[in-house]
Amino acid sequence: MSSDGSAVLPNGGTADAADCPSARSSRDHAGLRTEVRGASAIPRISDTGTALADATNDLRPNGGTAPQVHARLRDAIAEHERSCRPRRRVAVLGSTGSIGTQTLDVARRHPDRLEIVALAAGTRVDELLAQAREFGVCHLAVGDERLAKEPVADDLRAQVGKGSLGFGADAVAALVQLPEADVVVNALVGAAGLRASYETLAAGKVLALANKESLVVGGDLIMPLAAQVDARRRVGGMSPATGPAGALMPIDSEHGAIYQCLLGEDPREVARLWVTASGGPFRGRTRAELADITPAQALAHPTWNMGAKISIDSSTLMNKGLEVIEAHHLFALPYDRISVVVQPQSAIHSMVEFADGSVKAHLGTTDMRIPIQFALSYPERWDAPVAPLDFRTLGSLEFAAPDEDTFRCLALARAAGERGGTLPCVMNAANEVAVAAFLAGEGSYLGIAACVEAVMDAHEQGGAGGVQRVESLRQLEGLDAWARMEARRNLA
Repeated sequence: MSSDGSAVLPNGGTADAADCPSARSSRDHAGLRTEVRGASAIPRISDTGTALADATNDLRPNGGTAPQVHARLRDAIAEHERSCRPRRRVAVLGSTGSIGTQTLDVARRHPDRLEIVALAAGTRVDELLAQAREFGVCHLAVGDERLAKEPVADDLRAQVGKGSLGFGADAVAALVQLPEADVVVNALVGAAGLRASYETLAAGKVLALANKESLVVGGDLIMPLAAQVDARRRVGGMSPATGPAGALMPIDSEHGAIYQCLLGEDPREVARLWVTASGGPFRGRTRAELADITPAQALAHPTWNMGAKISIDSSTLMNKGLEVIEAHHLFALPYDRISVVVQPQSAIHSMVEFADGSVKAHLGTTDMRIPIQFALSYPERWDAPVAPLDFRTLGSLEFAAPDEDTFRCLALARAAGERGGTLPCVMNAANEVAVAAFLAGEGSYLGIAACVEAVMDAHEQGGAGGVQRVESLRQLEGLDAWARMEARRNLA
């Protein structure tokens, strides 16, 4: 607690429910912080050249050669410049899910660099309220409109004070328009995240993307928008001096790995992308052995801690098929140059092969906070949010080809991507329905792939007008609805 009895917030400062920290953030951005560790003379000096001259007198008595003194000066000034940058103001959509909660953990570790200004959840409103109170957030949205009449809604209204509270899908998407938000972490599950991604980029915000379906379903719409935001960031001086402008930052560990492997490289020299897969909990099993798989078995991923839907997708290898489609859109590479390799230890998160035969691999601890943090810190690298990988205890690294005959979802997703147009949208919707049915005990494990294939076949044979060129969100929403009805007819 502060001296006056008000709560001290992880975002910094103090507030009560009526005084919204995100409303104050614009004022916070106008000022600069004035403390730099280890260089007492520098904090009160805004001009870097003057800092070099004045701080030399403070540092030279500490001993050391001139190069050592100047090295310390450079470090002190770099720290000073970092401290003078305003905090990145973040809206988290899907804040109570796996990616959302880990994003908030990154924010806890870097309160001087990140400020949470908006939160959205689907149904877990008690958790949402606790998050809002902890971070002093007063812009909230709940995806389930029915919860507006529940008693907890009154608690949410009291929390936001002069901020905003909305219910329904439109309210969730509306959070990306907030002037207080610089970055939107889209951790929504399923095709519902597409509109939020589109609106984020349309508003000129940075999109930290964990929602696979945004690119799988709407990559033909999202990537041109991201290119426009990148161009504006370069013109406005908001992008790094070198490397990508950073309008769309992938949070997925595989795409985050590829993104980093490509930094400083000429895209024309890329020969192949290697997307790694753990193989899931059923690696090595036959189709006959998968006939009676239960949801509890499929949810037990061997190396990653993830949400229910993505855990099932990982077990069927649909997750890897979706990632192949994402990689095609993100990195503008044809499908015949994107390969999947099983790497059971999940130590290698993906690889890039170049024209001269060299391969860059991205390795690290299997913890999603690493790619989440990089998406929020780019182009900087902040202190590791987890213990680093100890290569002395890693043991062996194994590689194998995926079994696409047993795990047919991978081949189905790749086929949908290669055909393109609206087929990935239909494929994705059918998969969401089949996975939900399996989790609810209303469908079988092997029935997931069968359902997806049946709906894809129906679309290719003319259902819902047949496979079309992607033209609008409304078009995709209509096809998504058709595919879901068709999938329910094909559950097994």
